[in-house]
Amino acid sequence: MKRILQVLAIFSLVVAFNTAMAQGQSKIVFEEQAHDFGSFKESDGVQKTTFKFTNKGDAPLVLSNVRASCGCTTPKWTREPVAPGESGSIDVSYNPKNRPGSFNKSVTVSSNAENSTVVLRITGKVEPREKTLAEKYPRKVGDLRVKSNYISFAKIKKGETVTKEMELVNDTDKPIDVGFRTVPKHITAKVEPEKIPANSTGKLIVTYDSEAANTFGFASHRIYLSLNGSNDYKSSIGVSATIEEDFSHLSPEELANAPVANFNEKSVDFGEMKQGDKKDHTFTLTNNGKTDLIIRRVRSSCGCTAVAPSKKVIAAGETAPIKVTFDSRGKRGRQSKSITVITNDPKTPTSTLRISSQVVVPNAG
Repeated sequence: MKRILQVLAIFSLVVAFNTAMAQGQSKIVFEEQAHDFGSFKESDGVQKTTFKFTNKGDAPLVLSNVRASCGCTTPKWTREPVAPGESGSIDVSYNPKNRPGSFNKSVTVSSNAENSTVVLRITGKVEPREKTLAEKYPRKVGDLRVKSNYISFAKIKKGETVTKEMELVNDTDKPIDVGFRTVPKHITAKVEPEKIPANSTGKLIVTYDSEAANTFGFASHRIYLSLNGSNDYKSSIGVSATIEEDFSHLSPEELANAPVANFNEKSVDFGEMKQGDKKDHTFTLTNNGKTDLIIRRVRSSCGCTAVAPSKKVIAAGETAPIKVTFDSRGKRGRQSKSITVITNDPKTPTSTLRISSQVVVPNAG
């Protein structure tokens, strides 16, 4: 009986093999497997090409899937079986909208052919279209358009005066008088021309006096414009700067005798705390230098964190506690806050302390 089963199994394999040989197999052959669209404008819209293929096998060819490498490329293909000797096609389109620059995309063709996977490729270069005025100047300040409604002076040495300009675009059909509602005392601002003609441009010229700002570290302000005599606070420009002490004039001897700010620790985790609770922690600041350490400024990252240095001048060798209080009211989940301490230590003028906690909301039930 066992031998009879073995003979039947061998017979079945021979029959299956002969059937496969009789049926044959399809083979997909493309006229080309790559297409270069060359250089074209984004405004030209969707680009299309057709990859033609022939079934050079001896069994019907079926394309099971045609997949593009990105959504910008859309393929369409012959869905019906392609008989031996017959041809089919795959249409590929590329959408250049908001895609300037060179591209190289692939289209993977899967079928029942002996070469079951074939990769087609499209390449080209999209020349960016001319941007509209609204795209070039996306921000609105009243009836004026600007590239950004924010001027950053980045880092300024204490005592420096720096000037920056901002382009103002009037794309309306009437002139706009530009004046000022309020300007911070350490900033001077003017507009040229004060009356910007219809469909024309002007410029806002802002000068930042870091000495008059009377602060250290990051500082932000707003300039409020008056357009055509408006008396509201709807049109404004943000201004910011990070003011740093200038230590470049110190001699080697002065640097050797300079104060040195050293914290006993720079981070604390309060762990889990209930929403609405407050927790305190005291950081210790030591002056490891040879002259007075002066705390220029202490700034927290949010109003939920109160900071109270015990004193602002720390003699050589002395320590001073800096008490930090975190109020979890209105907070939930993981919290991480920072406290920036700015001193006259020329090597490390800015130190960052961090507090963290996991705020949980008490069960209302």
